[in-house]
Amino acid sequence: MKAVGYYQNRAITQADALVDLELPMPHAEGHDVLVEVKAISVNPVDTKVRKGMAPEIGAAKILGWDATGVVASVGSEVIQFKAGDRVWYAGSLARAGSNSEYQLVDERIVGHMPKSQSFAEAAALPLTSLTAWELLFDRLEVQRAQRPASLLVIGASGGVGSVLVQLAKQLTSLTIIATASRPESTAWLQSIGAHHVINHHQNMQSQLAALDITAVDYVISLNKTDQHFAQIVEIIQPQGKFALIDDPELFDVRKLKRKSVSLHWELMFTRALFNTHDLIRQQEILNQVAQYVDQGLIKTTLNQHLGRINAAHLKQAHALLESQQVIGKIVLEDF
Repeated sequence: MKAVGYYQNRAITQADALVDLELPMPHAEGHDVLVEVKAISVNPVDTKVRKGMAPEIGAAKILGWDATGVVASVGSEVIQFKAGDRVWYAGSLARAGSNSEYQLVDERIVGHMPKSQSFAEAAALPLTSLTAWELLFDRLEVQRAQRPASLLVIGASGGVGSVLVQLAKQLTSLTIIATASRPESTAWLQSIGAHHVINHHQNMQSQLAALDITAVDYVISLNKTDQHFAQIVEIIQPQGKFALIDDPELFDVRKLKRKSVSLHWELMFTRALFNTHDLIRQQEILNQVAQYVDQGLIKTTLNQHLGRINAAHLKQAHALLESQQVIGKIVLEDF
């Protein structure tokens, strides 16, 4: 089968940063489904792994943690899927990724993809939907809020933020303040439900004050958290909740103590990496999000379609992500 991977950690400008490969066809056993991959999207985690995780000597590392496809076969313990089902998933960091014609995935982290979406449209959503859902409802537990509350999402125009704003708008009563630094990002966030958009390159506290917002109950930081941390400490309400997903430089969490602010990390891969007791929760989330998509409550965050899945197009996608100027998601389709 065709695949795209790498043998050594390289800068994306180098010719062998990603290469086209021919690999043996995998076989489904146990809880695994074998999926014929139809479309993928590319995430910042792909670039981080490519630069920092070396493959075993002589073996290629296959990236990709967002895919849609059709079930080709199932293992003996699979009960939720059969051959021919259209599915979507993000997969696991511990296994070969979706940049291949066929991929093995544990059925418990696979969902039935939205009926109203094409493979490309749906491929933009799995990883970011899982991350956004887990941030809001599993980490911050905002569904339990019984009073008016506010949410600040820093760096909101990327893949995770684009789903997060939509989920918060549709499923909660939160006042949503998103941050962006470009006119096109601001317009996008307003179109998907942000009540206010402020600029994270300027003083956020003064911008909130201009909106008659003295402090916010929840803060979610999606990138450059270390650069924004001092402002987050000032902006957040006493007894507020602060969540993040990036890999910041060191910052002093003791500064949260005076306000009794709780700190929450989110890594979408945790359940699969540790085979947690609630692993199937990700299947449940994907199926619920698929229903919201089909109901028109959540729309695809596909922004750029770069064509077929091959090394050249994936290198282009990685370069765009590393520029940190991407709105929404980058998708590729078919080998």
